[in-house]
Amino acid sequence: MKISQAILPIAGLGTRFLPWTKAVPKEMLPIGTQPIIALLVDECLEQGIRDICFVISRGKEVVPQYFQRDAQLEEELALRGKSHLLEELTRYDETRFHVVYQEQLKGDGHAILQAEGWVESDEIAVLFGDDLFIGAGSALQQLMAGYETAGGGSAPTGSGREKAVIAVENIPRELSSKYGIIDVASDQPSHARLKKVKGLVEKPKPEAAPSTFGIVGRYLIPRSTFSVLPKVKSSTKDGEIRLIDALIAQLNNIEIYGYECEGKRLDTGTPEGYRNALIAYGEQAFREQE
Repeated sequence: MKISQAILPIAGLGTRFLPWTKAVPKEMLPIGTQPIIALLVDECLEQGIRDICFVISRGKEVVPQYFQRDAQLEEELALRGKSHLLEELTRYDETRFHVVYQEQLKGDGHAILQAEGWVESDEIAVLFGDDLFIGAGSALQQLMAGYETAGGGSAPTGSGREKAVIAVENIPRELSSKYGIIDVASDQPSHARLKKVKGLVEKPKPEAAPSTFGIVGRYLIPRSTFSVLPKVKSSTKDGEIRLIDALIAQLNNIEIYGYECEGKRLDTGTPEGYRNALIAYGEQAFREQE
């Protein structure tokens, strides 16, 4: 499978990080010498995806600006002989960045829908900014491998039906109400980490959760999902458009799989999670220098 496009929905207000996020988007918080958003972009580039759409809210223009060339800075670095820094600054030159605005924060599905006019490929990667994965191949790499295992793309075992693959984590049951949860089908692929999905439930109570596999921040979705999103009836009382509701509506028409990603997931959506991410990435950098 060749996925060429990725959507990064990052329009959220980052209220848990106020007052910092009054001036600086949460996605620009540093992990080492890079902001969080650069780690997500790098995850795309590692898989050959160089057509990336940021879904932002007003005031977050600094995010796409980070990836733009700064001719004056590059000239000054060249004069100082700092070629290693020039290489770092120019590594996004071959990447096409697109920006759309989510004027009203009406759910993750609504955010993705803002990019509909930009989408051209048959399958699209979606990476949410709060979740980072460390200690194994990237989550996106693992999902793409899972897609192939499920018979996606040109694989000879494919059923011919469209497919979606979503990253899942085996979570404590008592945390079910914080996640979308998959209902695992009885007929399963031979790959232990790939889970065929027969149903999805948004934030169920622990006693009602059909499994302990929670959805965590990475999706491969077919282009057809964009035509479903405006039509779905929200599972929430606030009328938000949720991606999980679109996938529920597509269950009879596409194959959906969960992929239990290897490695450690880090939730940078809270100050405590961000602190843990700093520690984890710092420890990894230390090990790589040994």
